[in-house]
Amino acid sequence: MSLHKTFITISSITLFSRITGLFREILFARVFGASIYTDAFNIAFRIPNLLRRLFAEGAFSQAFVPILTEYKNKRGNIATKKLIDHVATVLIWFMFFICVFGIIMAPIIVYLVATGFIDNYKIFNITVSLTRIMFPYVGFMAFITLASSILNIWSQFKIPAFTPILLNISCISILLLISFFIKQSIYFMAFAVVLGGALQIIIQIPSLIKIGMFPHIKLNPSHGFKNIAVRRILKKMGPSVFSVFAAQISLMLNTNIASQMREGSLSCLSYADRLMEFPTTLLGVTFNTILLPNLSKARIENNTEEYSAILDWSLRLTFLLAAPCAIILITLSLALTATIFHYGKFNAESVIMTSNALIAYGIGLIGLVMVKILTPCFYAIQEIKIPIITMISILIIIQLINYLLVPIFAHSGLALSIGLGACLHASFLYWYLRHKRIYIPCAGWGVFFIRLVIALLLLVIVALWGNSYFNWLGMQAHPIFRIVALLLILLFCGITYFLALRIMGFRFKEFKYSKNLI
Repeated sequence: MSLHKTFITISSITLFSRITGLFREILFARVFGASIYTDAFNIAFRIPNLLRRLFAEGAFSQAFVPILTEYKNKRGNIATKKLIDHVATVLIWFMFFICVFGIIMAPIIVYLVATGFIDNYKIFNITVSLTRIMFPYVGFMAFITLASSILNIWSQFKIPAFTPILLNISCISILLLISFFIKQSIYFMAFAVVLGGALQIIIQIPSLIKIGMFPHIKLNPSHGFKNIAVRRILKKMGPSVFSVFAAQISLMLNTNIASQMREGSLSCLSYADRLMEFPTTLLGVTFNTILLPNLSKARIENNTEEYSAILDWSLRLTFLLAAPCAIILITLSLALTATIFHYGKFNAESVIMTSNALIAYGIGLIGLVMVKILTPCFYAIQEIKIPIITMISILIIIQLINYLLVPIFAHSGLALSIGLGACLHASFLYWYLRHKRIYIPCAGWGVFFIRLVIALLLLVIVALWGNSYFNWLGMQAHPIFRIVALLLILLFCGITYFLALRIMGFRFKEFKYSKNLI
């Protein structure tokens, strides 16, 4: 399957995942609103997510995928299967002990992450209980990440892309169920997360068995440590863990700051983050899934031309799709927030707070997506020092920006600092790839940007013009009319943008990459 076809396949599934995720958030906002209880849930959910990114999804996949690709292409299936068995044994047992430790130490973890809850004994205890319920999700995600990495390398992209949908389905089902209760309990959502994690494991097992790579987990994890490739992965994970750990420390600091703000601030940031994740996940995660194994293959074959061609294709497509998304988030932030969330217990004040955070995220959207695309370029060539040093430097800068912006913009300042930091981060990664001639851009970027800017200016005009005609908060009593109005504006924005590009000479064939995947 060619790159552009794979991109369409994965992005389509990811789009459906984002739609179900958005529906989950709409129901969550309708049932629970933006309150101290939703803040407690969001903090409790962030804690296992922090460890998931630290030990499983982030550091692990970055170290594991290039080495597994090397084994698959050079050593054959028997050696590759043996490697998978050893890695799975070490990873699963390690995450098991992490889960046990996390459940026991939950009060201390919550104390460190959310100091703003210390004075509220009831909310603090609720957050601890929610954290303990959801901690097994960390272990589930470790296996899910392992399975997804294996399937992606075997070009089985559909199942790994589909798995997040099961978490959304689990949460939606529980939300629909408890919406009929007189008193809704936030604890149901914690159990829904655990159920969603279990379902994500179950769905990947048949595909692993089909390709003959279902891992055999041994009772004695010491056997795994004796494998040379496992030691290589652990050695490469060390700097990656440090990098991801630094990123999660920054997230913890931001969470801590938000927990000390007015009630609902953390929840409004979370709702805005969900809307921002539509383009970042759709583009960033899709490209990340495609790029790491294919850039790793180009590196193994020492094919610099193909490496540059793949990256060039992904960067052009990113600008083409992420830039208009950023404009929409900024110009139609209030319309989007009100239309999607302004129901039930989600009041007008929460709409304004979420809308302001969404504008801040929109400003840094391209940077957020670009970091997800450029970082795998370094791991594919097994150059891990530069992204780590850059990450740590940017995180320090983000906290300095917080110091300046949070007193002015409150919770929105946290979102803005993340976006601005991401733009700086992406700029440096790009500069380094160019400076070291790891990436050599193809011709035509100047004309590309001129056309793109003109189309974006027209998009801004149409979006602001359409937005000015409606009182989005005042239409709460007429939800269908508000939805139709927003959809019509988005439709005209899309027509204007892509028609302008078409008139200026953009053709779909320019964004095809015909060479096949691994």
